[in-house]
Amino acid sequence: LTVDDLIWPVFVQEGENLTTPIDSMPGVHRYSIDTLVEAVLEAEALGIPAVAIFPVTPAEKKTEGGEESFNPNNLICRAVRAVKSATSNIGVICDVALDPFTTHGQDGLLVNGEVVNDETIGVLCKQALVQADAGCDIIAPSDMMDGRVGAIRDALDGAGHHGVLIMAY
Repeated sequence: LTVDDLIWPVFVQEGENLTTPIDSMPGVHRYSIDTLVEAVLEAEALGIPAVAIFPVTPAEKKTEGGEESFNPNNLICRAVRAVKSATSNIGVICDVALDPFTTHGQDGLLVNGEVVNDETIGVLCKQALVQADAGCDIIAPSDMMDGRVGAIRDALDGAGHHGVLIMAY
């Protein structure tokens, strides 16, 4: 195992000049976009080839349908653009799932208390497209919807994002 094998998970929050400890993960912090860029540049200098960015969505932006997930100016997209503006030598991975954006915390859309697969896939595709448009190198769906990888690939290819990779986990 070498540094070339590492992906650093980072957490981004709204604000400026913020580095907030995450109590449940000692030594791990949430970064505002400006401090995230500084941290990513340090990771790059250490030879870490990629970062996986996870947003902390403010409660007022969470909805039943997770619409903030496909807002092209959401926190994750702004963070990706900032990182890619600062460096092109580190890969950016974005999680694709609705749980950070929904009031109910599920990875999928709910209808009558049940997660609806096909409707969720449509939203996940929108989410993946705005992340790719922002400069994300690898789309990483973690939502567990059946058929989402193929649908996301089709959406990315249809929008001309042939070089954006998918890493489901």
